[in-house]
Amino acid sequence: MVTALYKLTDENDRTYSGCQWGEDVQHVTSGEGQLCGDGWTHWYTDPLLAVLLNPIHADFALATAHLWEGQGTIGADDNGLKVGCTDGRTLRRVEMPRVTLEQRIRFGILCARVVYGGPGWNLWADEWLSGKDRTTTTAKAAMAEAAEVAARAAEASARAAAAAAEVAARAVVEARAKAAAWAAEAAEAAAKASRLDLIAIAREAEAALRATEAALMATGAAAAEWAAEAAEASRLDLIVIAREAVVG
Repeated sequence: MVTALYKLTDENDRTYSGCQWGEDVQHVTSGEGQLCGDGWTHWYTDPLLAVLLNPIHADFALATAHLWEGQGTIGADDNGLKVGCTDGRTLRRVEMPRVTLEQRIRFGILCARVVYGGPGWNLWADEWLSGKDRTTTTAKAAMAEAAEVAARAAEASARAAAAAAEVAARAVVEARAKAAAWAAEAAEAAAKASRLDLIAIAREAEAALRATEAALMATGAAAAEWAAEAAEASRLDLIVIAREAVVG
C-alpha cells in the first residue's frame, strides 16, 4: 500500500552518498539487506519525527535542511524510528516543523517514561514536565536511581533507564561550559528568528544556568538516543508521543 511519507535532505536536496531528490523524483531500490543499507530509501511517517529523530540519523543542519512530502510502500520498519521503501518518491517540499529545545527534552522524557517504572525517576519526570522542578540536583538523584536499577536488571525497561543515566552523566560534566557558550551564541544571534527559542530558554528560568543544566540532560542527539532505546525496549507510538511533546 502506498503511504504518505516524509524525507529530510540537505540544502541541495541530497541525502546519503549524494542521492539527489526533488519534485516528483523516485528512486527504486532492491529491498535487500539491512534498512540502513543501500537496498532501501529511508523515510519518516510524520514530519515531527523527521525533526526529532534527525540527530541519530542523517543529522542534517535543520537551519538549512529541506523537508519533503513523499510517498512509497513501506517494506521495512525500524521500530517506528524510520521506515524503508523500495519505490519512494518525493513529491513536494513542505514547511519544516519548528521544535524548541524544551520540546526535544519533553520527547526524550516521555519516551523513557513509557518503559521505565522507577518511582523516583517518574516523580522527577512528572515534575520536570510540569515545570515544578527542573533543578540539576533532583535530576541527578533521579538518574542515579535509574542507573542503579539498570545495573541490576536485565529486563527491557532497564535499557531506557541506562540511556537516561548516560545522558545525565555526560550533561552534568559539560553543563557549565555549554551554558556559557549558549549565552554567547544567544547574544550574537538575538536578531535571528531561528535562535529565538534558545534565547527564551536561556532567560526564562530563576537562574539561567540551572535551567540550561537541566535542559542538557536530553538535548538534540541525546533525546533522540533516549527515544531510540525506549523504542527498542517496547514498541511505542512515537507519533503520539512527539505530538504530546510539542503541543504540551
